[in-house]
Amino acid sequence: MASADENKGWHTAEDREPGIQEDTWPEANDEKKMKLLHYQKLNRLALKGQVVMVGSSLMEFFPINELQQTLALPYCIYNRGIAGYVTAELLASMETCVFDLEPSNIFINIGTNDISAPDYKLERLLANYDEILTRIATRLPDCRVFVMAYYPVNAKDDFPFVSRASMEEIFQRRTNEAIREANDAIKQLAAKHGYTFIDVNDGLTDAEGHLYKEYAIDGIHMFPDGYAVVLQNLKKYLEHLDVPKDG
Repeated sequence: MASADENKGWHTAEDREPGIQEDTWPEANDEKKMKLLHYQKLNRLALKGQVVMVGSSLMEFFPINELQQTLALPYCIYNRGIAGYVTAELLASMETCVFDLEPSNIFINIGTNDISAPDYKLERLLANYDEILTRIATRLPDCRVFVMAYYPVNAKDDFPFVSRASMEEIFQRRTNEAIREANDAIKQLAAKHGYTFIDVNDGLTDAEGHLYKEYAIDGIHMFPDGYAVVLQNLKKYLEHLDVPKDG
């Protein structure tokens, strides 16, 4: 359960694990804290030792529980993604998003919002990601960890649900070149920790390396058919996980 200190807010990787006291209802506009509270309550109802998927909106919006039903997997998958999260925020929320569930397997997709930030530095993203993986290795030494590649973007096409102007600033930094550079770096980071890097992007891009327009909501986030491609790329891993049967 989250400590009382968790309600004090967090901004850097050095901050302690945050969260929400049960008697402190989050403000209506603080969606991240609301989701964290939601997850804290769900965690009490969850089975231990199962599979956790954690990250930012690209993970939160992954309809894994619906899509994976076609695979008939013999274990539970808990999605603990939170839209808008950067690596420092996940670091500060690992008790709720990861450790409370005592997972046997973790899939991570975190860091694309770091890339979008005006003050983005790859070195800082990697330092935070390294600390995330280090904490998992320390707290869950037998857990298998899968580091998922960052998805490509589509900055060239127009999308009916969002104006190009509203995305322009993000696409100045969140380019496919920057994403490829970050993917190369986190692949090495995963290897350093003895974890598995998964390139989940096969089938998502056109000949020029852009996210297929038909999969994209706004050039960054995907419709379910885009995630169905991701699931196919994860399938060989999901079907061979070692998960305790007694929970």
